[in-house]
Amino acid sequence: MSNKSVFRYAFLLGFASLAARPADDFRISGPYTHDNLTIFLIYGNGNGSGRKLLTLQEAMDQKKVVVYETGNVNELSIENVSSEDVYIQAGDIVKGGQQDRVFPDDFILTPKSGKLPIASFCVEHGRWSKRGGEDARQFGGSSQAVAGKSLKMAVRDQRDQGQVWAEVAKAQQSLALASNLSVGAGGRPTALAPDSPTSMQLSLENKKVVEETDAYIQKLSKIVEGKKDVVGVAFAINGKVDSADVYSSTDLFQRMWPKLLKASAVEALTERSKVKASPPVDPSAVRRAMSEADHGRESSKEVAGRLLVVKKESDAVLLFEARGANPGAGWIHKSYIVK
Repeated sequence: MSNKSVFRYAFLLGFASLAARPADDFRISGPYTHDNLTIFLIYGNGNGSGRKLLTLQEAMDQKKVVVYETGNVNELSIENVSSEDVYIQAGDIVKGGQQDRVFPDDFILTPKSGKLPIASFCVEHGRWSKRGGEDARQFGGSSQAVAGKSLKMAVRDQRDQGQVWAEVAKAQQSLALASNLSVGAGGRPTALAPDSPTSMQLSLENKKVVEETDAYIQKLSKIVEGKKDVVGVAFAINGKVDSADVYSSTDLFQRMWPKLLKASAVEALTERSKVKASPPVDPSAVRRAMSEADHGRESSKEVAGRLLVVKKESDAVLLFEARGANPGAGWIHKSYIVK
């Protein structure tokens, strides 16, 4: 990376210069509960300086980012045509192309980026052609994210296409059963996405699935309103801590909040039938899980020269921490997954 680029990233990520702090330094409020989904809000000193980041969903909706089909299942091309910085979060699904895809890594797109390669996995087994009125050369949007611990880990940790397809099929079956929809031969749902039965994206758009998950969203979406120092959220499902996401700014958290809540509502729906009643969850359980991951075994990799993704793993918790690529840059996003 050139000196100019290093300076650029140092400036861009200056707002993210919070040190990698222990979980005890965060304040936690909650629980906020609907049915079997419990949420805790995580508060910090987020820094409002520096440049704001658009989410991928915002940027694609506003035609500021274009995601191109390459004909390679595990690599797409992406371009920021705007003058704004764009944040892509691991687990973001892009709809269209020759197959719907999911991105396995956090990624930063700087203004006028030009076309860049970006890693991907297919979340729609079998299709390799235009679907309906969509453009097979490009992707139309990113309104959904993968849901469920097993699917998240297949995408982010195992990084195996066959395992991703297997976990998508399991997630579809669970969604069909939870939504009282039919399941066909081989256990594959027949009613979720008739136009493309293997599509995770279209399964999440199914009318019945949307109705079921909206019940969670309507009850819980407003818990962040008026809370200007919230930087993250932890989710518990069926009385057990499931995952947490923490950001280096309140602004980025607020932008990601709707997609985070939607994905957790989907997961809660698929797990709802497994317990008759969810036991209460104490904030100390969230703190313990985060602290254990913060002190886990550490490894790291660079993502296209734009971010350093640090993986920390304990026996019970995985943490993926996205940091600036240049030495000394702070973290942008911490994603905790309880195994």
